[in-house]
Amino acid sequence: MSTGKLRLTLLAAMAAVLVAGAGGCTQTATHVSGATSPSSPVASGQPPPCSPNPPPAAPPLNPTTVTTIGQAYYCVFAHYYAGPVLDDRVLLAAAFAGFTQELDRLGLDRPDATMPALTGHRDRDWAAFAAVYQKVTSQLPASPARRQELAAATMTSMIAALHDNHARWDYPAPPPGDVPGDLGIMTSPAPPLAETAPQEALPPLFITAVDPGSPAATNGLRPGDIIVSVDGAPPFTDGIISEGVMNLLTGPYPPPGRVTVQLHRPATGRTWTVTLTPALYQAPPPPVSAKLLDGDIAYVQLPAFFPGAAYQVLGDITSLAPRAKLRGLILDLRGNGGGTVADPATLLGAFIHGAAWSYDCDVHGSCAARYTDSSVPLLHLRLVVLTDRNCVSACDAFSGAVKDLRLGTLVGTRTAGIVAGPAAGYLLDDGSLLGFPAGHDLGADHELINGIGVAPDYYLPLTAQDLSTGRDPDIAKALSLLGG
Repeated sequence: MSTGKLRLTLLAAMAAVLVAGAGGCTQTATHVSGATSPSSPVASGQPPPCSPNPPPAAPPLNPTTVTTIGQAYYCVFAHYYAGPVLDDRVLLAAAFAGFTQELDRLGLDRPDATMPALTGHRDRDWAAFAAVYQKVTSQLPASPARRQELAAATMTSMIAALHDNHARWDYPAPPPGDVPGDLGIMTSPAPPLAETAPQEALPPLFITAVDPGSPAATNGLRPGDIIVSVDGAPPFTDGIISEGVMNLLTGPYPPPGRVTVQLHRPATGRTWTVTLTPALYQAPPPPVSAKLLDGDIAYVQLPAFFPGAAYQVLGDITSLAPRAKLRGLILDLRGNGGGTVADPATLLGAFIHGAAWSYDCDVHGSCAARYTDSSVPLLHLRLVVLTDRNCVSACDAFSGAVKDLRLGTLVGTRTAGIVAGPAAGYLLDDGSLLGFPAGHDLGADHELINGIGVAPDYYLPLTAQDLSTGRDPDIAKALSLLGG
């Protein structure tokens, strides 16, 4: 699964309405930090509310205005996990910082671009912010492109202030079904790790997966290929992963320009250079692959918890059963980009019935348990799950449940720890999409997985040499654990 597809599965609700199972926890703003009711005189100037029902097709785009920014501001208080207790000054200070930094970058700074005094009263603070924003932008050259850049910087900084890995603003929204300007690769170190914990990322940077039909596939790139440089820049400087290089490889939609990548293939010793152009390409449905390994061990690779994935996995296991008396199951979740909440519950139900496997919690600490599906027949198979740092979101949660509930053994590396909570999508008046979770997740033992990940029982990282030559020590270890 490529970085673009991972990004889509993390916030699948932004192209639909909700990730399955995320309902029931939507928050509404309460009267804290000076918040006023919609009927109050101050609140009468509020922008129209964000729409919780984005259309399936991308809507027409309009300029991002101060009204759009206000929509997002109030949408956070109305629907975000921490909205009821969030200090509005956190959002507005970050938004104004992004605005002024972009003014400076564009050479358009103004003497009156000064942050207004904020009091913690949401409506009055918004009115003060909007007044300064409008005053400054009214003095700028009438360039739609520059105004859009300023608005985008303001909006992006405001949402980034939530420090939530499932919160995101997209303008324009990626076309439905397409990968947004992606090269079609997944790498190790993984992009989420490089962004959130760059000190943990270790060289070399190498490709772990290539999407069929992607620019990378068209140009012959393969798993295990080491990325030596991108546009002449090395991926690591003084041992730290380069944010600029990662952005060139995995930049958001709209796509950046073409990039020149130098590669080395360990299996053959070949070193070569290729120019790749990010492109929209139709993402094929993520396949579930299954096969029988030595010792009558079933092996299933699941790239994402897409709707219906659990039943497809169970069906594939059933289809293997007539060929042998199965002695165990290896479930390969390396590179799994997450997805729905329902499918992990279904798949876990094949190993244990009616167990609380995760908790959806509000900002006040009130948690609702999610239970494994008791309607699924038990497999009665020993289980080994393969994980890595590209196992995100629902994959994080599933792996945590396997470990907490002692359903099997984890082999590989720690999961990504990107599992804040299922994200919901909200449409704004410019046609952009805002996404964030209404609740935050805890594991089956009430532990925090978000930002930490799930540690494997056996730590066995795949190397570029392994991938390039077709060796897989994780599968070998799983077979030895299962007696294969």
